[in-house]
Amino acid sequence: MGVGVVSQSHNEINRVSRLEIAQLRQDVSGQAGRPMILHVTDSTRGWSFVQRDDVGSISQRGPVTPDHVIRTKAVPMLGRDVEDYAQAYKQYFAAHEPIAKEQKTMLDPAPRVILDQDLGLCCLGKSAKDAAIVHDIYEHTMECILRAEKLGGWKALPPEELFGMEYWDLEQAKLAKGGKALLFSGEVVLITGAASGIGKACVESFLQRGAAVVGLDIAERIATVSSKPGFFGIQCDLTDEDQVQKALDQAVSRFGGVDMLVLNAGMFPASATVAELSLETWRKVMAVNLDANLVLLRECYPLLNCAPGKGRVVVIGSKNVPAPGPGAGAYSASKAALTQLMRVAALEWGKDGIRINALHPNAVFDTGIWTDEVLEARAKHYGLSVQQYKTNNLLGVEVLSRQVAELASEMCGPLFASTTAAQLPVDGGNDRVV
Repeated sequence: MGVGVVSQSHNEINRVSRLEIAQLRQDVSGQAGRPMILHVTDSTRGWSFVQRDDVGSISQRGPVTPDHVIRTKAVPMLGRDVEDYAQAYKQYFAAHEPIAKEQKTMLDPAPRVILDQDLGLCCLGKSAKDAAIVHDIYEHTMECILRAEKLGGWKALPPEELFGMEYWDLEQAKLAKGGKALLFSGEVVLITGAASGIGKACVESFLQRGAAVVGLDIAERIATVSSKPGFFGIQCDLTDEDQVQKALDQAVSRFGGVDMLVLNAGMFPASATVAELSLETWRKVMAVNLDANLVLLRECYPLLNCAPGKGRVVVIGSKNVPAPGPGAGAYSASKAALTQLMRVAALEWGKDGIRINALHPNAVFDTGIWTDEVLEARAKHYGLSVQQYKTNNLLGVEVLSRQVAELASEMCGPLFASTTAAQLPVDGGNDRVV
C-alpha cells in the first residue's frame, strides 16, 4: 500500500520522461515474453551506487547468494540497452549449458535489476510483489558489495557456478511455487475515483486478477483503499492538470507504465431543470465528468501505446446517455459528451490496437454520487419510494458497484479482445433503453 505525495525525486531532477520509462518497460517485457512491472525505486543507496566510477566493474561480478541469482539474474543491466543485455545473457547460457549435467531450457533473458545514470536503481518482476522482492535483495547486494570493497575487494562466485545455481532444479522450484500467473499479472491499471463506490470495487477486482493498481482520488482515504503491495493510491484533484501530470509521473515511476485505464470519477449535482441550471454548476460538472477525462485520455495515450499487451480503456458512462432524466441536464450532457469522446478515440486508436469501451450503469446506489439528498430527490421525481427507485428495472434487482467493476475488469481481458467502441448497459434492464 502507498499514497503518493508531491516531492522532487531523482527521476524528476534528471527529467527522464514517463514515456521513456514506459518504453524501457516495453522493451524489457518484450524480452521477458510477458508484461513486467518496472519500479524506479528512488533509492538513495542505488543513486549513489550508479554514480560510482567503478560501478561497471563491481556490479558485474555477481550476486551474493543463490536466492539472489534466481531473483535478480547474475548481473544487473547497466544503462537501458535491453537488446544488448539480452544478447549477453543468451551468450552466457550458450557458454555454460553444454557443460551442465542435464539439458537446460533457457530462462527469459530480460534483466531484473537496472542501474542507470539518470534513473538510478530500477527493479523488475512479474508482479509488484516480485519487483519489491528484487528491490529488497539488491539493496542488500549493494551494501555487501560496498562493505567488501572497503575490506579489500568484492568477489563473487565464477560464472559457471552462478549458472549452476541459477539453473539448479531446487532453486527454480522456489519460483514455481507461485502457481499459474493471474490474468493481469505484470500489467498496470489506473483507476480514477478509486476511493469509493465503483472505483473502489474496480481496485479490488483488478487486484484479484493480478494487476498492479494505481488509484486516483481527491479524497485522502485513497491511501487506505488496499493494503496489498500491488496498490498505489495517489490523492489528486483531476480538474487540476498539473496534479494529474505529477500523478502520472508517480504512477509510471512506481510500476513502469499504464496498460489499462478506467475512467470512473464523476459527480452528480443536485437536481435542477434546464430553466434552473446555473452556468457555475454546468461548468463544475463538465470539468469533472468531461474535461478531466479528456486530459487523462490525451496524456495516457502514449503510455497505452507502449503497453506490452496493447492498451485498454473502460469509460464508466451512465444510463443517462441513452435515456436522460429530467433534472439531470448537466450530468446527462457530460456523460453523453464523454461517450462521444470515447467513440472518437476508438476510431483514432484502433490502428494502435488500443481498445476503448463504455459501461452505462444505472442506479448504482453504493457510490459516492448517490447522497441521501440526491436519492430522495430522484425517487420523488418519479413518484417512487427510495426502495422502489433502487429496483426500478426490468429484472427488479439492485445494481451493485462490484457488478460494474467485474464487467470493467473482464472488458480489459481476452473475452473482449475483439471489441472496441462498445456501449454495454449495467442497469437491470431499462424500458427506456431496450
